Amino acid sequence: MQPISNASRRQFLRHSSAMAALVGSSAAPVALNLAALGTAAAQTVPAGGEYRALVCLFFFGGNDSFNMVLPLERSNWRAYTLTRTQAPEPIALLEPGVAPVLTAAPGSPARLGGTLGIVPGNVRTGPYALHPLLRQMQTMFTTDRRLAVLANVGPLILPTTKAQYALASHPKPARLFSHNDQQNTWQALGPEGTTRGWAGLMGDLLASQNARPVFTAISASGNAVWLAGDQVKQYQVGVNGAVPMGVNTAGQLYGSADVGAALLRLATTPTSTHPFDADLAAVARRSIDAEVVLRTALRPPSDPAFGTPPATGNYSQTNDPKLRYDNPLTGTSAANGLAQQFQVVARMIDAGQRGLTGASRQVFFVSLGGFDTHDFQNRNQADLMARVDQAMKYFDDALGNLGARNQVTTFTASDFGRTFTSNGDGTDHGWGSHHFVMGGAVSGGSFFGRFPLLSVKNANNNNFDGSPDQIGNGSLLPTTSVDQLGFTLGRWMGLSDGQLMDIFPNLANFNPGSRNLGFLGS
Repeated sequence: MQPISNASRRQFLRHSSAMAALVGSSAAPVALNLAALGTAAAQTVPAGGEYRALVCLFFFGGNDSFNMVLPLERSNWRAYTLTRTQAPEPIALLEPGVAPVLTAAPGSPARLGGTLGIVPGNVRTGPYALHPLLRQMQTMFTTDRRLAVLANVGPLILPTTKAQYALASHPKPARLFSHNDQQNTWQALGPEGTTRGWAGLMGDLLASQNARPVFTAISASGNAVWLAGDQVKQYQVGVNGAVPMGVNTAGQLYGSADVGAALLRLATTPTSTHPFDADLAAVARRSIDAEVVLRTALRPPSDPAFGTPPATGNYSQTNDPKLRYDNPLTGTSAANGLAQQFQVVARMIDAGQRGLTGASRQVFFVSLGGFDTHDFQNRNQADLMARVDQAMKYFDDALGNLGARNQVTTFTASDFGRTFTSNGDGTDHGWGSHHFVMGGAVSGGSFFGRFPLLSVKNANNNNFDGSPDQIGNGSLLPTTSVDQLGFTLGRWMGLSDGQLMDIFPNLANFNPGSRNLGFLGS
């Protein structure tokens, strides 16, 4: 059973008198009373300063960050090339300046050409490089300075050395190397079955600043446990905006307002006194009310801030050049579903900034799948990096159009990193991984956390003795925890240290001076 946090207890005590009044004076179901309580509490608290939002971009499958952010320092680069140049299909990328071989296989290191050099402004080691297809992100890091690298991040219960990892008695995250469990651990700090995500718990504390709490936690990519709180429920949108409940903008179904009204009445009226029935009706009402708000709050995707207005005919996200990328495998332009997710997030942020959704603090979730690259990694990751590069650049441009770069921070996450060793044409499940954080408030052009020392296998071919950071098959032992990442993001969103310690209790095991990673200003 998951323990109740101190923050949740405090919220319960703060609201208990109001809840008693609601329950005592009404025969309405408990779920509806709770929903009314949340709205009433929010509306009695003024909005807290300027608009701010967090956006999580989740790489489902486990991204191979060894080929996303690379060390060029001599000993690290030697270990990298020796380990990853393995038949039948080497996955070691090439050093900066190497010209692409256009006749080589699509996605292969030779076809991609050299990696893209970067020099972090805040570390003495280096230089480093990015994947050859992250060219626009290289510019954001080097020139725009709105992109930073978070080195070797992963779930930890407490700081862990390689010697401690080998001890069965040393606490470690549950079910390491499992997709479902580690996706859940990144998002909810516990294995599959943990039901409250750390963004949702932040949302519980931030929702009082939103006149409409329903718009606090929003997913453009289906259900995400990261957004689930005790009070805050995630609101899901499609790439076109709100998902309608069967009636058109005029409230009609099959051309009839009467039929539309009947549908809405059936969907929002409990048919029994059972709490589940009442809760289902409350969810339907919540969705309908939210859709009505978004119909007028969201500017159309064809608005120049978000898209390309069509010269003639109807707007199409699929054909919008702002939402397309150059597919490195085919050499042609293709629709980018990740950019489409970012587009609807940008439209929601715009509505929040303009006060049309009553939200001044929001958390968003977008995602991209396909990162489980056991095979054909060269091809698959090349395509994925091209999508990420175009979509991140699109989102940064859209936020620039809105004047919102300083108010939005975007970060990447994934199940885990991958093995340093190759299985012939791919990699297997790992642990720690490098990630990006983007935004106008970010100390861009810098690295945060400690970049790992890379090594090669020992003479017995069974361990990486030369590195304190690599465990079996060269997987990274994280040196920065997900909790530290979340603490840093939460501080920027306006939460106190005490509130964040309730959300991230494992931080009690870390040096207080290391909790805030420092990549965001106040």
